[in-house]
Amino acid sequence: MAVAGAIVGAGFGGWMNDKFGRKPSILIADALFLAGALIMAIAPTPVVIIVGRIFVGLGVGMASMTAPLYISEASPARIRGALVSTNGLLITGGQFMAYLINLAFTRVTGTWRWMLGIAGVPALIQFVLMWMLPESPRWLYRQNRKEEASAILRKIYPATEVEQEIDALRRSVEDEIQLEGSIGEQSLLGKLRKALSSKVVRRGLMAGIIAQVAQQFVGINTVMYYSPTIVQLAGFASNNTAMALSLITSGLNAVGSIVSMFFVDRTGRRRLMLISLVGIVLWLGVLGGTFLGAANHAPPVSQLETQQFANQTQTCPEFSPSVSWNCMNCLKAESTCGFCAHDGNKLLPGACLAVSEASRRTCHADHREFYTEGCPNNFGWLALIALGAYIVSYSPGMGTVPWIVNSEIYPLRFRGVCGGIAAVANWVSNLIVTQTFLSLTKALGTSATFFLFCAISFLALVVVFFTVPETKGLQFEEVEKMLERKDYKPWKRYYPDDPPKGREIGLAVA
Repeated sequence: MAVAGAIVGAGFGGWMNDKFGRKPSILIADALFLAGALIMAIAPTPVVIIVGRIFVGLGVGMASMTAPLYISEASPARIRGALVSTNGLLITGGQFMAYLINLAFTRVTGTWRWMLGIAGVPALIQFVLMWMLPESPRWLYRQNRKEEASAILRKIYPATEVEQEIDALRRSVEDEIQLEGSIGEQSLLGKLRKALSSKVVRRGLMAGIIAQVAQQFVGINTVMYYSPTIVQLAGFASNNTAMALSLITSGLNAVGSIVSMFFVDRTGRRRLMLISLVGIVLWLGVLGGTFLGAANHAPPVSQLETQQFANQTQTCPEFSPSVSWNCMNCLKAESTCGFCAHDGNKLLPGACLAVSEASRRTCHADHREFYTEGCPNNFGWLALIALGAYIVSYSPGMGTVPWIVNSEIYPLRFRGVCGGIAAVANWVSNLIVTQTFLSLTKALGTSATFFLFCAISFLALVVVFFTVPETKGLQFEEVEKMLERKDYKPWKRYYPDDPPKGREIGLAVA
């Protein structure tokens, strides 16, 4: 329900950004998130928790597209990418802290209420501090509040650059007014119609939506949401071990965001995304191969071992002595069954038992591990290394750059509504991927699921190469000029002072 709320929040937030400004949108997002956290913390019934999750989702969706937009419009072009990347760093850092906080509260009375309620603290802090910050100068200028906008720009830019920036903004807004006839208010539907009638917006929106959809369909949130399950699929039976290793994956995601801050304005948005996607394709392929090897070398189910437990607990109903089973067959049985590994060598034949507390206790009492997600194998650590490498490949590029691209690729008059459309595409993709992952692993197997994500990521690499342009170092007005050129090709680098022909860049940065 939180993701469903985020979809609505992102769409509604796009309209709010253009109508009321970036700052009020962030304040409303904070208020919604805080309200949702409090509702969940004091919820007397599950239904109330669902209501709280919807409020949280609305706040997250609205903030997800507003925060990068606000940061980008208040940043000089030469460091805009790095500053927007701080948003990604704080998100991934927050996820890491959430793991730590949840672990800290596991032994506290009323654990789940504390876990849910404390989520409102960052929203409260941001809500208070946000009052001290100004509105986006570009949005103010667009609303004919030129003196306020100029005063803010003079605080941001060096004295040698500020007049040039104000002049570029003035010319951009004047051109927009001339195109529209006025800067008067329009309905959301009217604004959408006018946006989609513009070639510049259509080109920007194609790049923005593709970047956002690709971000989700490379499978990152299956890893972040289901990392304990994936660790168990790799052959680690202990829940505590799975949680500890999941903490490492979350930490790697945060570290990757720091890398993005240092390289996005040097390497460029486009190149960083393409390099990131190459790494993603490679490591998803390794993950698929690793899980395939683990499945092919799963320890067999022993009739003798299984019968040994028959008097103490229930064996798997589907298991028959006349059929040759291994651990994977046991875990895929229609009844919920688990594999009790051999007490000496986990790769030796074990027992297939029905999953129950009695089965777990009996298996553990005999100093054995009880597996319900994955099977014991010699590939587990290789899978974890590949998983970590995948996250390190993802985070600096595909983790942060799609939000940077969407914060700077649209004309000012449509930046909020277009950013909202792209954010909705992101959250819808998030919902599709996360809701289908476990079903895919059951239907296709873990290895085939990762091979599928590998193929999708390769397709994303090709599509991003041909649709997403480079915006590094360009003023917002220069990005718009690039998109309106007759000879526009996303795989060519645009130089503001070049004649219309342009120059090839491919993966080049200069």
